[in-house]
Amino acid sequence: MFSLRRLAIPFGLALLTCGSSGSAQLPSSNPFAAPSPLLYQAPDFTRIRIADFQPAIEEGMRQQLAEVAAVIRQSAAPTFENTILPLERAGQLLSRVQRVFGTLTSSNTNDSLQAIQRALAPKLAAHRDAISLNDSLFQRIKSLYDRRATLGLDSLQRLVVERYYRDFVRAGALLGPAEKDRLRALNREHAMLTNEFGRRLMAATRAGGVVVDEASQLEGLSAGEIAAAAGAASSRGLTNKWLLPLQNTTQQPAQSSLKNRALRQRLFVASTQRAAHGDSNDTRQIILRIAQLRPERAKVLGYPSFAAYNLEEQMAKTPDNVFKLLTQLATPATAKARGEAAAMQALVDKQGGGFKLEPWDWQYYAEQVRVAQYALDEEQIKPYFELDRVLRDGVFYAAQQLYGLTFKERTDIPVYHPDVRVFEVFDADSSLGLFYADYFKRDNKNGGAWSSGFVSRSALL
Repeated sequence: MFSLRRLAIPFGLALLTCGSSGSAQLPSSNPFAAPSPLLYQAPDFTRIRIADFQPAIEEGMRQQLAEVAAVIRQSAAPTFENTILPLERAGQLLSRVQRVFGTLTSSNTNDSLQAIQRALAPKLAAHRDAISLNDSLFQRIKSLYDRRATLGLDSLQRLVVERYYRDFVRAGALLGPAEKDRLRALNREHAMLTNEFGRRLMAATRAGGVVVDEASQLEGLSAGEIAAAAGAASSRGLTNKWLLPLQNTTQQPAQSSLKNRALRQRLFVASTQRAAHGDSNDTRQIILRIAQLRPERAKVLGYPSFAAYNLEEQMAKTPDNVFKLLTQLATPATAKARGEAAAMQALVDKQGGGFKLEPWDWQYYAEQVRVAQYALDEEQIKPYFELDRVLRDGVFYAAQQLYGLTFKERTDIPVYHPDVRVFEVFDADSSLGLFYADYFKRDNKNGGAWSSGFVSRSALL
């Protein structure tokens, strides 16, 4: 389905499904000029070069605006066939290149990709607004929406019309000229700042970490973890040192094993303050500005808060529902946390620690309490959660039992990084698509867990 969301760069893993049309404006040497000939139009990463992205994205924007303009220029009254279906077909080049570009900028980025991302962020924001704030286009959609009960639409077509109308309204289509101008400015600044925030956070994470001078300070870590720390230090040109690099999460895995309390504190502080050093990677002012822009944008769009705007399309629907749930959870969650803290403090006292439990102690003593009270040692559990075993005996097994799906690894499909694995997905009758799995942390990869598609699928086409 065409959606204002489809104009946003997607991220992550991929399940590939369908096709799109070619481009007459890009040279044939550009791999995005036509759909990939590979299975399920999988991106051919053996052909894709960094220099291919910007011209393809810019041409994709030009084509999509031309396709939208053709819808608007029609003299015939709006129908589902002459308005919605052309919009469903519009923007295929832009979608094709953005999906690959978004995956690389989030999962395997570099300075060149980030420079393109920085240059294109305001252009893409303006492009989204050129469509979503176009009153002539919106009037055609509104006409269909107002007459949806009398047009003889089936249930899916009616749902699509309602979704189009709702997306355009949420994007500002009902605003007056002055409000639209203000919204364009807010969208542009927000796009630039969120892009810069991501770049700085990744750079701060990559540059951060704790350098250790003596191996004895690493007591509690396994031999493999100590060797990895030595390798990390060596990669930064540090001799006879050990480096605990920062993971994407606030809590660092080593904190559950390190016996050296001072080192645990150093690691905790390095993690929580990774982008707060007053250098080129400091994100504090950006965060403050984004926190100002979001409620202002929500207010322009007619919402009392950014939370109200953001939750409207989610399961919770309203901030009140969120607060009700949090209120219900607060008392038992707080009681549980206090009980756990008391058990950990008791263990500290029993061991003669002589200190009050602090945040950097939590992971370490939580593990000690588990071992003492439940004979539950995470090191003994880890072999059961080896990645291949989790995939084969967990995820893939569950998919087969629940949905009849099977997975066959494909080593002939090009990937964007050696860590990435590709699986062809089958049901009882035929092949369905491709699943790309990219599970390991990298210095040039965003943190978190997410999924997205390399090839989009319309419910109508």
